[in-house]
Amino acid sequence: MTHRPLAALAFTALLQVMPLPAMSEVSSGAYLAAQQARASGDFAAAAQYYAQALTRDPSNPALLENATVAYLALGKLEPAVAVARKIEADGLRSQVSQMALVADETRQGQWDALLKRIEEGRGVGDLADGMISAWADLGKGDMTSALARFDDVAKERGLRSFAIYHKALALASVGDFEGADKVFSGEDDGPIQRTRRGVIGWSQVLSQLGEHERAVTIIDDTFGTDLDPEIETLRARLADGESLPFDLVNSASDGISEVFFSLGRALMQEANDEYVLIYARVAEMIKPAHVDAVLMAADLLEDLERFDLAIEAFKKVPRDHPSYHLAELGRSDVLRRAGKPDAAIEVLEQLAKDYPNLAEVHVAVGDLHRSQEDFSAAVPAYDRALELYQSRGNDQWFVRYARAISHERLDNWPEAEADFRRALELNPDHPQVLNYLGYTMVEKHINLDEALNMIERAVAAQPDSGYIVDSLGWVLYRLGRYEEAIVQMERAAELMPTDPVVNDHLGDVLWAVGRKVEARFQWKRALSLNESEPSPDLEPERVRRKLEVGLDQVLKDEGAEPLKLVKDGN
Repeated sequence: MTHRPLAALAFTALLQVMPLPAMSEVSSGAYLAAQQARASGDFAAAAQYYAQALTRDPSNPALLENATVAYLALGKLEPAVAVARKIEADGLRSQVSQMALVADETRQGQWDALLKRIEEGRGVGDLADGMISAWADLGKGDMTSALARFDDVAKERGLRSFAIYHKALALASVGDFEGADKVFSGEDDGPIQRTRRGVIGWSQVLSQLGEHERAVTIIDDTFGTDLDPEIETLRARLADGESLPFDLVNSASDGISEVFFSLGRALMQEANDEYVLIYARVAEMIKPAHVDAVLMAADLLEDLERFDLAIEAFKKVPRDHPSYHLAELGRSDVLRRAGKPDAAIEVLEQLAKDYPNLAEVHVAVGDLHRSQEDFSAAVPAYDRALELYQSRGNDQWFVRYARAISHERLDNWPEAEADFRRALELNPDHPQVLNYLGYTMVEKHINLDEALNMIERAVAAQPDSGYIVDSLGWVLYRLGRYEEAIVQMERAAELMPTDPVVNDHLGDVLWAVGRKVEARFQWKRALSLNESEPSPDLEPERVRRKLEVGLDQVLKDEGAEPLKLVKDGN
């Protein structure tokens, strides 16, 4: 059997495969508005305009399918089902409409209708249909047939892990915890890849079997010591010997919801965001309490820049759910991206009060303040985060790096340097840390030889990073090695032609080698680029002064060392 990509197995025809309607067949205004809304990801407007267009041409295949997509992307099953039924009644084939009908029949427990649909080739796709049929058999009470179907799907190359994961869930859902453990552990059918949800389910199974210590060991082996609140709570309850219910999947409909969620997660590396969003939404519509599906949909909506819908999705997670903090972190990020930093900060500050001992929350607070250049507020947030990490023996290089940047911007150089160097101890030769520390030392005119060594190592690691190549050119310039510097600065300008700072630096180096006409051109270009997208690292007045009197005079006025060519690296 030849191997097919997972995307092809899960969904053999891409969305919007129907031929586009002739403009004379529909209301052109509504149609064009719908297409524009769809292209921009505005699913609410798209659904509205497609519905308007359908009043003029109710049997147009493309309009019907696109309307179904829009409704499912919005998480509105009822109108999606209504359109999907029209598609099916017209004898048309549309897998997205079949997804809506599968979801509807699943929610209503119409197992015979669901099995008939799949038998007649009106299902979702090869992989999904096999597992949906298995869960439908279980819904009818036929466990023997359900297990046989899971085994059949497991024979497909590349699909074994999916099938046996669902087989384990099915066994656990009917109380066969010993059978489920054998599958999870690999004694029968396995081993299963240890996903987060899989470990939660397996731990619940082991709890039902009274094997709490084994469950704790599995959690420790999988996640180490850096646990999120849900896993940490799960581990603590197991360590206390508490008997936990198996509630990951409680019914056949829950199992089918898990099928769509599992496929959506797997397809994230192969398919576009809108495509995966449909899977996440269907999983959620079948099982509204599937918080992981809700979070996946919210993340995808953020990636699609549908910020209003993403915020709405994140807010669905209940306050008492262990993943509430993840939803609030996501909501704050969406608010920031939507241009509402004050609202984002308000969300995070409340979250820090609710979760004072969760380091990730304090990191998020620090990151948000740093992104707003409020470095004095960022530092204490990072302080608290590092205090919490260190209490668990888990110093974090990135938090050190972020705090170092904040200290550097506050001109707290001793504290910044200490954090930069500690970050390098924790993550040796990381190019971003090497570059930032090296560049800062160049700007401060200290440790130039060490700075050069750091930046050369950074360039070796990321030779196509314009920022890092710019740093190398700049340190060579500071060392007076202008001929070497010009090579690097021209390369940096090729990599980042619209960056005002890089163009300003190139102008300085060109001036230093006597190419003064070109230098003035680059300074003018830097000013022009800075007008459209200002850089906090460019001093426009200084650039204008260089254009008026030249770099030599500016350096003299500043009391800086004059340009002096150093040959042969001496």
